[in-house]
Order: sequence, then structure tokens, then C-alpha cells
Amino acid sequence: MSPKTADRIATVVFSVIATFFVVLLLGLLGYIFYRGLPVIDWHFLTSPPKTMEAGGGVGIQLFNTVYVLVLSLLITVPLGVGGGIYLAEFARRGPFTELVRLAVEVLASLPSIVVGLFGFLVFVYYTGWKFTLLGGALALTIFNLPLIVRVTEDALRAVPRDQREASLALGVTRWHTVVHVLLPSAVPGILTGIILASGRAFGEAAALMFTAGMTTLPLDFSNWDLFSPSSPLSPMRPGEVLSVHIWKLNAESLVPDRLRISDGASALLVLVVLLYNVFARWLGRAFYRRLTASE
Repeated sequence: MSPKTADRIATVVFSVIATFFVVLLLGLLGYIFYRGLPVIDWHFLTSPPKTMEAGGGVGIQLFNTVYVLVLSLLITVPLGVGGGIYLAEFARRGPFTELVRLAVEVLASLPSIVVGLFGFLVFVYYTGWKFTLLGGALALTIFNLPLIVRVTEDALRAVPRDQREASLALGVTRWHTVVHVLLPSAVPGILTGIILASGRAFGEAAALMFTAGMTTLPLDFSNWDLFSPSSPLSPMRPGEVLSVHIWKLNAESLVPDRLRISDGASALLVLVVLLYNVFARWLGRAFYRRLTASE
């Protein structure tokens, strides 16, 4: 076989594989939106769920999903970016650095149910917190921390070496080089990691069932007391998220229109993830242009 023929065959094979993934994604999204979009309206988005009657919504579950994601990112991003900076710029070859890398790899390979049971044991039982949104956010942190550490390290290593050496040659300290030269250039890569981590947080169910719980209390959106169980901003209250609600509707719910609500909640969850991706990428590009003064 001539090299040109082999090149053409490889081009066709990889094009078919790429097309397959696009068709698979469009087919999946089309089916979910076809079943779920007609269900979504203002009443569905804002009303609380019902336990025995038809006509309930997912307003509280939607709020809990976004809130537990925010709590998780507040914990994960500083720790993950800090760990990535350490491994890329400050770590020296040795047993300790290898131990850190091994810990990151082990955390990345943990099954979801194992993290959920670990979270139940630590954040629910030993701490005495019971089911809380904070416990759910900490469980998500265990999932997402290795991803953000790896992405941050790779993004920093991908910055051209000339920029790092030019900054150090001017007498700038390593820390200022990281903050003012490397991190602005690595923003798109770090943002990609945060988006991937957020997508997993939106869809995670097993770990949140054992930490954030499968129930939700009536919320008073005029109550801003962080320690009140009826306050929407309280991290110490139980909170059922959308993915857990979808599972419960299909597994054990007695609501007559559970399939309709499940279809609507699934389409809403996918829609929120897509909108979040678009917003995060727009925000990342804006930060990148501002920090690097590029067009």
C-alpha cells in the first residue's frame, strides 16, 4: 500500500469516527429536548415538587444544583489551581512530589459510589452534620480536585518557555512570574478544566445521594440567615439536586406524572450545562483579553 493510499484511508476512518461522535451527540440531545422542552415553562421552573399529586415543578432542585456547584467551586478552584501551580513551578523531583502525583491519580480513579460512601461516613456520620449541601460540595471537591490540578499543571507547562525565562531574567521573582506572566496565559486551559469539573458536578448523583440527601425542605427566599434551615443560602441544610431528583422520580416516586417531570428535568439539566459552558467560555475569553491585553 502506498503512503498516499494509507493517508487517504486514515483520513476517511478518522472523519467517520468524528462524524459518529457528532451524530451521537446531536441524536442524544435531540431526543432529550424533544421529550423535555415542551414540559419546561415558568411554573415548572419555579414551583416546588409534589409528593403525591401531579403538576409539581423542580424550582428548589434547580436552585440546589446551582448552589452546591458554587460551593464546590469555591473550595475546589483555589485548592486545585494551587496544587497545579506547585507541581508545575515549585515542586522538585523527589519522593514527596511523586507521592503527591500518586495521590492525584488515585483520587481521579475513585468510583463515584465509593466517594459517596466515604462522604457519608466523614461528612454525615463522624462530623454529625447529617445530610447537608456543604457535605455534597466537599464530596464533589474530591471528584474535581485531581482534574483541576492536572489541567492547571498542563496549562502552565504549555506556556512558552521564553516568557518564563524573560520574566526571570528581568529579576522578577518566581511568584510574580507565575501571577503576572504564566497564569494570564494559562487562563483558557484552566477554564476548560473548571468547565469539565462543573459538568461532572451537574450530573453527579451517587455521591450527592449519600451526602446532600434526597429530600429538600421548603425554602423561604426572603430569609438570608445562613444558619436557618429554611434559608436558601444555608450550606448546612439538606438539598436534593436535579440529577438525584431525576433518579428518584424513575426509581421510587409515586407522583402520577413522574415521567413528564423526569423528561422536563433532564432537558433542563442539559440546557443549564450548555448555557453554563457558553457563559464560562465567554467569561474566560473576556478575562484572557483583559489580562493579556490581546484582541
